[in-house]
Amino acid sequence: MKTDYLIIGSGAVGMAFADTLLDESDAHITIVDRHAKPGGHWNDAYSFVTLHQPSAYYGVSSTELGSRRKDESGPNSGMYELAGGPEINTYYDKVMQHKFLPSGRVSYHPMSNYLGEGRIVSLLSGNQTNVTVCKKTVDATYISPNIPATHTPSFTVADGVRVIAPNALPQLWLQRNGESVPQNFCILGAGKTAMDAVVWLLRHGATPESIQWVMPRDSWLLNRLQTQPGLEFFDHSMGGEANKLAAFAESKSIEEVFLKLEALGQVLRIDPAQNPTMFHYATISAGEVELLRTIKQVIRKGRVLNIGHNSMVMAQGEMTMEPGTLYVDCTASAITTSHKGGPVFQEDRILIQLLRAPLVALSAALTAYVEVHGGDEAHKNKLCTPVPFPENLAGYARATHASMMNQYHWSQDKSLRQWIRNSRLDGFGKMISDLDKADTEKMAVMARLRTNAMAAIANMPKLMV
Repeated sequence: MKTDYLIIGSGAVGMAFADTLLDESDAHITIVDRHAKPGGHWNDAYSFVTLHQPSAYYGVSSTELGSRRKDESGPNSGMYELAGGPEINTYYDKVMQHKFLPSGRVSYHPMSNYLGEGRIVSLLSGNQTNVTVCKKTVDATYISPNIPATHTPSFTVADGVRVIAPNALPQLWLQRNGESVPQNFCILGAGKTAMDAVVWLLRHGATPESIQWVMPRDSWLLNRLQTQPGLEFFDHSMGGEANKLAAFAESKSIEEVFLKLEALGQVLRIDPAQNPTMFHYATISAGEVELLRTIKQVIRKGRVLNIGHNSMVMAQGEMTMEPGTLYVDCTASAITTSHKGGPVFQEDRILIQLLRAPLVALSAALTAYVEVHGGDEAHKNKLCTPVPFPENLAGYARATHASMMNQYHWSQDKSLRQWIRNSRLDGFGKMISDLDKADTEKMAVMARLRTNAMAAIANMPKLMV
């Protein structure tokens, strides 16, 4: 068979790229994925997982996710809804079944492996399909996150010790093989997955005293209030962005940036007594932080090396543990790729990467738009310079600087600028385009944002060290 574009991966990245490619061209697309349904890592996620940020700007550009309602209860109360794993899986399946396949221009190969050189092999039958790719092969797996249910732990575990992924928490009532419901829990990991597991346990009846939490590093967290897309949140979103850029412009160190952002309510930390050294764009509400602060048994002795029947060995010491403790493995890392993959456009290959941190869906959709309308390869790569994902606090300055430089180049292309404003994946583009020019207060915020952006760009090199 022949196809114009062969996309490896039908997760959030591959689906967003394919959706925009369908709308902006007449190309034929072939999609290959090992999962039985589209959605990528969402197929393997724990059942109580939700988006970090509002549903309003996640998914594919052409199809709304959610109903733009606000939560009326729980720690996200008053803010726009966060789609959960089952809802997202259903959403991607509908996009495939109701848009992609009926177009007649998409060939979908689930439960299949791509071996390279146009060879697609079914995981069930072993049958091979040979595909001639007329234009480009698209790698949509480069910025895929690691998932607790599928990663291999880096620590060893003694026989008989119970270690589970967070996926198994809702099934504890089954009590397989005579196992009793645990009375003590130990959460392993400091990222958003660990936070989700702690919040889930607390909201389902576990007491704070029954939970221990291994936290190798503390993190700065984005305040979800600053990510809301509605005009009623303008002061928090665009006003907050102007304040953030002022902090970048005025600070002498990256640590000072975060302290200024904390004072402005832009970022949060779980323990005010700890100085976080990690930042991975984890986004959380103030209500969730209050829940997490009820956990007093926090273990800060580095990464776990070994779990025994009544002890736990870590990089910086050993901890006596209660026999029968249930360990919840949340140590799978988030996206850790940086600039190591090379450019996005590589002759007959496209390596989709982060173009505006942390919006992976927008980055993928914009890559497809540039592929169709961006001109020669050099100009395409100028518009799509990869943004390195932060590995530490200084990485936030690098990622912000790269995102802003991309944004500047996009603003110089009239058609691309208009596409971004119309894309639901942008989050704030439509809000800005809908502003009433007679609203002097909001226009003053936008003017302050532009002024602060120039000063921030000038100061960022010393913050990246």
